[in-house]
Amino acid sequence: MPELTEEEYDALDEYYTKNPPAVNPSKNGTGFFSKRIAAHSVTIDSFSANYLFSKAMSAHKTPAEIINDMIQREITAAI
Repeated sequence: MPELTEEEYDALDEYYTKNPPAVNPSKNGTGFFSKRIAAHSVTIDSFSANYLFSKAMSAHKTPAEIINDMIQREITAAI
């Protein structure tokens, strides 16, 4: 991604200052910061993170959904 020029940066800054993004608190997201419940964070190595994000992008899902699917398969296989 190319670097922004000062003029482009100023134009974006002015646009988003005058037109802030709409936030709808009634929608529940799947991201870490959008959850309103206590969340646990887990640190993984870069290889696992790259795999997780690649899998999520190709499946058009969030990383949380990919992890949930993997855990559900593990639980189902153990039963």
